[in-house]
Amino acid sequence: MPDWSYHGLFKPILSRLTPYQSREFIHRGMNLVASIPGGKHFIHFLGREESSELVKKEIHGVTYPNPIGLSGKIDPLLTGSHAFSNLGFGFIEIGPVTKVPTKNPSLPIVDWQKQQIDFSTNYESIGIEKTVQKLKKWKPKQPVWARVAGTSKEQKDLITKLDPYIAAFVTSTPNIRWTTDRPVYLSVPIHEVKNLSFDGIQSTCSGIVIDEPLDMAQEHYLRELLDSIHYLRKSGFTLPIITVGGVFEPANALALFDAGADLVLLSEGYVFSGPGLTKRTTEALLHQLQPHPPLHSAWIWYWLFGLSIFIGGLIAVLFSLTTIILPYDEQFLGMQREEILLFNERILYFMAHDRMTLAGTMISGGIVYMALARFGVRKQILWTKQTIDLAAILGFLGIFLFIGYGYFDWLHLIFWLILLPIYLTGFIKTRHLRGTPTSLNTRNHRVWKHSLLGQLAFIILGFSFVLGGIVISFIGISYVFVPTDILYICMPPEMLDLFNDKLISVIAHDRAGFGSALLSVGFLVLTISLWGFQQGNKWVWWTLLIGGLPAFLAGIWIHFAIGYTTFIHLLPAYFALCLFFIGLIMTYRFFHLGKDK
Repeated sequence: MPDWSYHGLFKPILSRLTPYQSREFIHRGMNLVASIPGGKHFIHFLGREESSELVKKEIHGVTYPNPIGLSGKIDPLLTGSHAFSNLGFGFIEIGPVTKVPTKNPSLPIVDWQKQQIDFSTNYESIGIEKTVQKLKKWKPKQPVWARVAGTSKEQKDLITKLDPYIAAFVTSTPNIRWTTDRPVYLSVPIHEVKNLSFDGIQSTCSGIVIDEPLDMAQEHYLRELLDSIHYLRKSGFTLPIITVGGVFEPANALALFDAGADLVLLSEGYVFSGPGLTKRTTEALLHQLQPHPPLHSAWIWYWLFGLSIFIGGLIAVLFSLTTIILPYDEQFLGMQREEILLFNERILYFMAHDRMTLAGTMISGGIVYMALARFGVRKQILWTKQTIDLAAILGFLGIFLFIGYGYFDWLHLIFWLILLPIYLTGFIKTRHLRGTPTSLNTRNHRVWKHSLLGQLAFIILGFSFVLGGIVISFIGISYVFVPTDILYICMPPEMLDLFNDKLISVIAHDRAGFGSALLSVGFLVLTISLWGFQQGNKWVWWTLLIGGLPAFLAGIWIHFAIGYTTFIHLLPAYFALCLFFIGLIMTYRFFHLGKDK
């Protein structure tokens, strides 16, 4: 569940439910999605949670994709485990695991106004047997930690049973010789950090986990946490330090890492700031480590691919404003354009309307392809390459729609053959791209919150284009006309068939071509909106603006130019235009904002 859906759609509802209801509703719902075939790919499509190799950490032989983990407090019943393993965490803590399930546990108390959760010491636990059953079915992408509770003997038994599934353990019992090869970290309440005996810890534990208190405000806790880490490092403590809580925005985590923390576990901050907190933090951390990524020279091939489509769109505009019907169209029809004009001039106007909308869509697509290549692929950002690949492959497959109603023209085939080698060269030369985006966003400020509404508007816009492309493509190879088309032409399809039995095939060919182009551009808009929203990415905003204008201008202008202004027919375009401007207005400051202070 990305931030744009969490804050814009779900959080207002969840805040009105009891903490248990809201938690289990979200966790079980996400778990269901992650468990169905293709569910994990769908979650990845929505959130793109992969981490850069540069933020990877290795501690005591355990490799962490990134240093951001999830505290076991968030999912004590393990109802969301399958989903959380796909949300970009570097590691996941479970527990506290107890010998038997907790009877009558005290449920957490959530204060949405103060952004505070009271996690009771009488924690929820499903017991060791159910925990092991769930771990056997769970195949996480990252290391899993287990926090164990109970007497020393009970904890040793728990560790023995959990050992095959767990990468590290957390215990609050000091000075015990544990019978495991896994790292064992000592949980220490923050107010006891300065009373620690370093010699005892270093001989029996692998490091410490600084735990948050139950009654301290977040700003005070973060300050105390930073002081404790500074104290430990200045005192010569060299073992790993892991913190729990205190992170409500990326800046908090960055401060902890700068102070000397090795790993951080998110707790209540994850609930209030949203599921995107992990991704935002890794992007901000990557910007610190690599503000200027190395460039890749093969971006030029994708740029040339976009340029070719852009030029093709300009040529299509020229044809739609002049002859409309091309010589090979006349040859297929067996008649001249003058004969069609004498029969019904609105037929040519209608064809101009289809060809102009296709031209505008091609120009927009070409602009977006070029921008993705220049500002994304050039910087080795994987999502920009995959966006181009997805839209381009759909565009190439669209050639089969052209023959869906019995007409295929050689000009489209030549254009297809020109584009294909350019695209394939770019695809092959960039196949090793693995870069992830960076972000300047480190704060939960209003600009960021407003951008989520703009992002949601662009996502709806992209989805609308995809749906519209599918519908128009289907109409192009089946019914060809919608009711308003027939009203505009003032003739039923049967009369057009009597005039020339090949005319509808030519019109259908145009419709299917436009549907294919709209589907391709729809995925460009959708994927950019899902994956490209990082603070400071001015190029994304300008790409959406400049790339969107040709399609809207051509699509709406041509309807008024030919007198096809039926409101219900243009309503989808008006709706899309509103979403377009809402998205641009709500995201402008976010994309143009520099580094957070």
